[in-house]
Amino acid sequence: MAATSPDPSPRSAGGPAADRATRIEAHGIDHIPDGERHGRPRELFSVWAAANVTYLSLVVGGALVLMGLSLGQALVVIVVGNLFWLLTGVLAISGPAAGAPSEVITRAVYGVRGNRVNNAVTGWVISVCYFALNLAAAAGAVFALVEKAGIGASTGVKLVIVLVIAGITLTIGVYGHGLIVRLYLPVTIALTAVFGVVAYVVLLRADFGHAPDAPPHGVELWATLIAGVTLIAAGPLSYTTSADFSRYLPRTSSAKAVMGWTALGGFLPSVVVCAIGALAGTIVDMTDPQAALESLLPGWFAPVFLLALVLGTIAINAMTAYSAGLALQAVGLRIRRSRSVLVDGAVAVALTLYALFVSDFLDTVGNVLQLTVVLLGPAMTVYAVDILLRRNRYDGLALTDESRGSSFWYAGGVNPAGAAGVLGGAGAAALCVDTAYTGPIARALGGIDLALPVGMGVAGLLYALLMRGRVTR
Repeated sequence: MAATSPDPSPRSAGGPAADRATRIEAHGIDHIPDGERHGRPRELFSVWAAANVTYLSLVVGGALVLMGLSLGQALVVIVVGNLFWLLTGVLAISGPAAGAPSEVITRAVYGVRGNRVNNAVTGWVISVCYFALNLAAAAGAVFALVEKAGIGASTGVKLVIVLVIAGITLTIGVYGHGLIVRLYLPVTIALTAVFGVVAYVVLLRADFGHAPDAPPHGVELWATLIAGVTLIAAGPLSYTTSADFSRYLPRTSSAKAVMGWTALGGFLPSVVVCAIGALAGTIVDMTDPQAALESLLPGWFAPVFLLALVLGTIAINAMTAYSAGLALQAVGLRIRRSRSVLVDGAVAVALTLYALFVSDFLDTVGNVLQLTVVLLGPAMTVYAVDILLRRNRYDGLALTDESRGSSFWYAGGVNPAGAAGVLGGAGAAALCVDTAYTGPIARALGGIDLALPVGMGVAGLLYALLMRGRVTR
């Protein structure tokens, strides 16, 4: 369980002593008292922006062109898919209201015991998988750097690189919220400068009239467009834990500001970086995005670009490790948050080595991003519907009560409405999916994958109907 809350009285310019950038964060999944709340909603912009200038966004942007879309179609898909950041913003408003992370707030959705299962699957397992995929991407960039320096990227060298990157990432995750908020503004500025240069170089050479030699038509075109939106939407839908980074804000913080700065921080960089990948795909083969983009850049700038990829990946993975650590506590593991982050890192490193040395990286990325939508779409929807039903009124202290007398014990510790909503939505989505396998509905529609809208729609409707009149504020 989390450490005991420290005396909230010592303060500095960096906020309460419990949340200073130079100290390991003392809080875990426990409630943040009003006396320790600090900061402004606009700080959330740099937190989310730094975490979304990533190599995977370049991969996904280039993949849209490889899928057979024209540049115009790819850009529309990028904007539409990234509109799902609005949902991430909606979830973030529950943080200041409850003074608790998403991993605790969702006890209102699933019940005390049901929420442990939710955190184990959507909070921990999926987070660790994303951590591993991003770590593999960052390691690949460093492999290229050491080879440019004339050092052979042997298995031993690769192992050291993975461990060093993971070590830096986990250090940020262990220090926690205060360091993330303080560090990510300069990281955002640095990444913006580097990707500004990349965007300029790509824009000079991009083929704005690009169209594939054999463009898809009819059902095939719709299937491709929807698959592209789903691929893009997988990014924001993976952040069902956005309240983790807003919970230290004062209870009186504007909900609109919290939602807006969170959504904009994810939307803007994701659109720009995905668009760079799509534009680059009109002039080079983006099957290997890193090598393709390096071929467009001046020789002196290529190492700077690779370092930026690593920095962006460290930023997103530190947030992922932080939330995964909270999820591990919420599952019921009696361990300090700082130590739970290290457990996450150990598992993620093992998965990363598998991704690097055994499986095909691009195939793994595509399968994970698209299949997680089956579960994450419904999970995010029922959480958002709960916020709307309760009008974002949460009792943070009541949410920390895990006893049978808890307001959120429901039936045997499980909220039937939450379970039915997410399982019903995931089941409906599974019938419509067309990625690693083809569901019966997708087959009947000629390959059109409606898993995202169907899963989210069914989950939200079920939860709203079953919880109507039963909400406790």
